[in-house]
Amino acid sequence: MGIESTAHTIGVGVVASSGRILANELETYRPLRGGIHPREAAQHHASVAHQVLERALRKAGVTIPEIDAVAFSYGPGLGPCLRTGATLARALALRLGRPLIAVNHGVAHIEIGKLLTGFRDPVVLYVAGGNTLVTTLHEGRYRILGETLDIAAGNCLDAFGIAAGIGPMPAPEQYARRGKNLHSMPFNVKGMDVSFSGILTSAERLLAGGVPVEDVSLSVTEAVYAMLTEVLERALALTLKKEVLLVGGLARSRRLQEMVGEMVKTHGAEFRPIPDEYLGDNGAMIAWTGIKMLQHGQVTAIEQSIVRPRLRIDETEVAWQ
Repeated sequence: MGIESTAHTIGVGVVASSGRILANELETYRPLRGGIHPREAAQHHASVAHQVLERALRKAGVTIPEIDAVAFSYGPGLGPCLRTGATLARALALRLGRPLIAVNHGVAHIEIGKLLTGFRDPVVLYVAGGNTLVTTLHEGRYRILGETLDIAAGNCLDAFGIAAGIGPMPAPEQYARRGKNLHSMPFNVKGMDVSFSGILTSAERLLAGGVPVEDVSLSVTEAVYAMLTEVLERALALTLKKEVLLVGGLARSRRLQEMVGEMVKTHGAEFRPIPDEYLGDNGAMIAWTGIKMLQHGQVTAIEQSIVRPRLRIDETEVAWQ
């Protein structure tokens, strides 16, 4: 069983050791205005966790005693939200007398992607509301080849949508489809790293100047996706690998998928999209990564199961690869 609670989603997944996903249930906290309020999100997760757990068990057709191990996301993420999921996981592991496994949320996004695509050694673009980085496996860890220097790509687009009064993603991309004119945006690619704060500031200035929100949405999304595709292409050229994976909530973007799909053709590489259900935060990815860790003895003692909100993807040993 995998429990995911890093941000706005509380998810419970049940996965078999064969890789068959038996259940993947979740509930999402949606603030009345603005972005995520960590304590409110944690309260939401605590209030609905039992319902999500029951739905997952019912969907999987298993009972609590049939669960062999309990995995949970211990970082990175929002502290109050992480602690809520960790508390549930500890309680279940103690009650059942089963192993507890602390899973790196970022690694889990990649591992579920590899399971669903059949890729073995991809270059990965991980793009979400709180994370933006390019990574690949090297000598037992996912090494960061490039990352954002300020805000994440998903955060940039969400903040723009909220400032424009249209709401967070996918609203900016939907409005972009009706845009007709591209406006100049800061293209801040610095080596393998990217910076998005300048785009957000420019977008707010265009809105204040009366530029139609559809045109600003088009300009913002095209700039963000072009920057991401450029650094991903550099990583592909550097590593000479032949598989490309997009993971994280922002990887749902059809336009980003289209741009990456065209880019990989020039390098003789392959890109396979992941079903939307497994791109956002979910419990199945935690459960599947937990299986991999359990099979290689990477279990966590209760007293060491402390959450790590600032955990990085390269801090986890990938012993199963």
